[in-house]
Amino acid sequence: MIKNMGLFWKRSDVFSGRPRNAGSLLGKPSDARRDDPTDFWDQIGIYALYADYHLVYVGQSGQGEQSRLGVRLRQHTTDDLAGRWDSFSWFGIRFVTNNNRLSDIPAVRNLNLSQILDLTEGILIAVAEPPLNRQRGRFGDDVERYLQSRDDRLDR
Repeated sequence: MIKNMGLFWKRSDVFSGRPRNAGSLLGKPSDARRDDPTDFWDQIGIYALYADYHLVYVGQSGQGEQSRLGVRLRQHTTDDLAGRWDSFSWFGIRFVTNNNRLSDIPAVRNLNLSQILDLTEGILIAVAEPPLNRQRGRFGDDVERYLQSRDDRLDR
């Protein structure tokens, strides 16, 4: 179900786009197997917003074309959450292909109860960081963590 994730990415390192210039959410695998970043702007899944590492909002992306992850984050820069968050985490269902692009929207597959519980628990632990949890979430080997890459267009 969850294929990749990014934890505590900085809002300030996201290029939100301009007229005739799409935004981007760039990340590289945490194991550094690839040099070129992947753009997660069109990712579908769950996301969380933080202010100084404190959870302030949880949402989803994917219900309609206008609600991809990047679009949802950009919307939160001008809605009632604007100015109230500085970082975000995300958990996506589209996997990264061999040519470093997001896959088509995958078909829903049957998961057993243990897999559903492990993924749900993993997301909640990663998002909320409860102080008494000693373990990290059990996402399984299929989930790849990505580290944020700053978009070069932000330095201009």
